[in-house]
Amino acid sequence: MTIPISIGYAQVCGMPAVYGLYGSVFPILIFAMFSTSPQFIFGVDAAPCAVVGAFLSTHGIAAASQQAMEVVPLITLFAGLWLLLFSILKAGKLVNFISTPVMGGFISGIAATIILMQVPKLLGSSSGNGELFELAYCIYKAATNNPSWISFVVGILSVALILISKKFIPKFPMIVAVMIASAISTAVFHIDQYGIKLLDSVDSGLPTLSVPNIALTNIGEILGTSLTVALIVLAQTLLAENNFALKNGYKINDNREVLTFSLALLTSAFTGGVPVNGSVSRTGAVQQYGGKSQVVSFVSGASIILLLLFGTDFIAYLPVPVLTGIVMSALIGIIQFDVAKRLIKSSHIDAAIFFAAFFGVLLLGTIYGVLIGVILSFVVVIIRVVNPSRTFLGIIPDKDGFF
Repeated sequence: MTIPISIGYAQVCGMPAVYGLYGSVFPILIFAMFSTSPQFIFGVDAAPCAVVGAFLSTHGIAAASQQAMEVVPLITLFAGLWLLLFSILKAGKLVNFISTPVMGGFISGIAATIILMQVPKLLGSSSGNGELFELAYCIYKAATNNPSWISFVVGILSVALILISKKFIPKFPMIVAVMIASAISTAVFHIDQYGIKLLDSVDSGLPTLSVPNIALTNIGEILGTSLTVALIVLAQTLLAENNFALKNGYKINDNREVLTFSLALLTSAFTGGVPVNGSVSRTGAVQQYGGKSQVVSFVSGASIILLLLFGTDFIAYLPVPVLTGIVMSALIGIIQFDVAKRLIKSSHIDAAIFFAAFFGVLLLGTIYGVLIGVILSFVVVIIRVVNPSRTFLGIIPDKDGFF
C-alpha cells in the first residue's frame, strides 16, 4: 500500500515520484522507534501534501522543478520545528478535550475524503483534491473526459475481492495476492494496452542526506504554510491515533507522540523533503490483518529499502486502478458506521456532533472539521452544566428504600 500512496502523494506536493519512497524509509523507522502507539503507521499522506502542492501552484512553482525541490523540504523542516515547539508546550493534552463522537466523525470524514480523492484514478485520471464540492467536480471531469471504464471495472473488482475476502477469509493476505496477480497480468497480458495506467518507473538507490536551503526570499509565506502542515499533522494524526487506541483498548502518550511527529518530519526534511503524516488507510490495513506492534513499520521500512536498491523495475508493472482499489478497501473499513448507528440510538446530541465533525472535514477540510467538532463539544458541556439532568427521589408504597 505504501508504494502507490507515497508515489502518488509525492507528486501531489510537487516532488518526483521516487521522493515518496524516500519519505517512506527513515521517517517511518524513526516513528516506529519513538511512538507509543503499537499499531499506527506514519508515512507520506494526502492532507499535508495537498497543502504543499497548493502553495507551489499559488506561487507558480512548477512541479519537480529545482525551485520546488528547494521549497518543499524547507516547508517540511519548519513543520517539524513547529511540532517540536508544540511538544515543548505540551499541546498534546488538547486532545483530552475532544470527545469520542468528534474523534469518530473526524476519522470517518478523513476516510471518506480520501476515498473520493481516489475515484478519478479509477477512471484513468489523476487523484482528486480539495473538499467535497471540488472532489465532486474532479470526479465529474474524470467521468466525462475520455474515461477508461475498463480501468474503473478493474479497480472496483479489486475493492470487491478484498472486502469479500476480509469477511470470509480475514487472515488471508488478499492485498498482496491482488498486487502480485496484477503485476503478472501486466507482464503476461500487457493490460496497459487496454487503457489501464501503470505506475511510473522510479530510479534506484537510497536517499542522500541534504540540508534544506533556508535562504529563500518568500520565507514568511513558507513559515505560514509549514504551520498549517504542522497543525494538520498534529490534529489528524493525534486524533486518529487516539481513535484507534480507544477502539482497541490501549493508551498512548500524546505529548510523546507530538515529539515523534516532529522527529519524523525533521528526518524527512533532511532525506528527501516530502511531508509525512499519520496514515489512516495503512493503519486500517494493519488492523485488518492483525498487526499488533511497530514491527510492521520496521518491516515496511526495510522492504522499501530493498525495493529502492533492487526492485524498482517491479513498480512499473503495477496497475494504478488495482492499487487505488487496495487503498479504498482499507478506507471503507475505517468509516465508523457502527459508531454513528449507536449514537443515533443512544444520544441525538452526540450523533449530531459526530455528523458535524464528519461533514465539517468533508466540506471544509481537516482543521475546520476538528474546530467545528470541538466547539460543539464545549457547547454540549456548557448546556449540560447549566441545565443538568434531574431526577426525583421518593418512596413507592409497599417498597423499602427510596427510588
